[in-house]
Amino acid sequence: MNFSFRQDGRSGSARAGVFATPHGEVSTPAFMVVGTHAAVRALTPDQVKATGTQVVLANTFHLSVRGRSELVRKLGGLHEFMRWSGPILTDSGGFQVFSLPRKEITDRGVRFTHELDGSEVDLTPERSIEIQNELGADVIMAFDECTPYPADEKLAGAGVRRTLQWMERCVTAHARPKDQALFGIVQGGVHERLRRSCAQALIDLDLPGYAIGGVSVGEGHELLCRITGFTAPLLPEQKPRYLMGVGLPEDLVETIGMGIDLFDCVIPTRYARSATIFTKRGRLRLTNRRYRRDKYPIDPTCECATCTGGYSRAYLQHLFQSNEILSAVLASIHNVHFYQWLMSEARNAILAGDYESWKNAFLEEYRGGPGGASK
Repeated sequence: MNFSFRQDGRSGSARAGVFATPHGEVSTPAFMVVGTHAAVRALTPDQVKATGTQVVLANTFHLSVRGRSELVRKLGGLHEFMRWSGPILTDSGGFQVFSLPRKEITDRGVRFTHELDGSEVDLTPERSIEIQNELGADVIMAFDECTPYPADEKLAGAGVRRTLQWMERCVTAHARPKDQALFGIVQGGVHERLRRSCAQALIDLDLPGYAIGGVSVGEGHELLCRITGFTAPLLPEQKPRYLMGVGLPEDLVETIGMGIDLFDCVIPTRYARSATIFTKRGRLRLTNRRYRRDKYPIDPTCECATCTGGYSRAYLQHLFQSNEILSAVLASIHNVHFYQWLMSEARNAILAGDYESWKNAFLEEYRGGPGGASK
């Protein structure tokens, strides 16, 4: 297989490593920027790369409609299609399907009406893997049942049973194991017994990597940290660990300290489009009147193309108030760069053997800044 994972350093439970894929190495911890429709909103691939991003994520659910996955295959796969030469991960479509208001879930799969074109869709583990094989991402995800929150132990247990059954079908259906790493997903809601049993069953399959799912569905920071802190140590030391859908800076730095290697979330770009900006001293809302005549960049210490390019807070506020597309571009460049800076700083702290001190110092400054990030 064209995949490997090595650890370069540890600090407590935090890990700094390198995940090798057919399209390049990924230094971990790493944040994967979401490009739902094979594009990171408001940014070109070159702009994404310039932020320090190593991996992008595309969405199986949205790329499956109207035969798009077959088209992508015919045009050379996702890397060629979206002009991204680095590693790509595709999710299974499970999260999007299970968040739909009307669906029929059986052991066979999920039947639903597609929200984009009204077509009847029968999404099974086999079909999810077939689509991801056509797309050609480096890392593909098993089709799982995303447990909602709250869910009692009976409901969560049913989800675990189905997730494990579907996992075995995904492994059987996977036609490209040499150039696509299939990751399993640990489910179980907030129930530690279920998380343990799900993790052990997946470990027995000796997969290339493991994800923790169902922890970004409304349970809040404290429960997220409790479940991640319990589940991460159950997963193999020599395989990458991926915490799905988690993206607030305070969540990232806490769970890196628990041994998580990979993250993804829409937050950096989604918040950017609504004028919410991340800095070392918390979040800023650029539509606030206080920035109307502010001649300074978003963050004078930031090295992103927006902050070093001479764009002032006043100009950015003007762009947002004028509904100019450039507002989303400049804000997204900054936010994505901030997240990659955060991953780099965390990695350096791990390699220096001082992660806990660094984390505490970061959170103190971040939460105490002008945006009141914890509020």
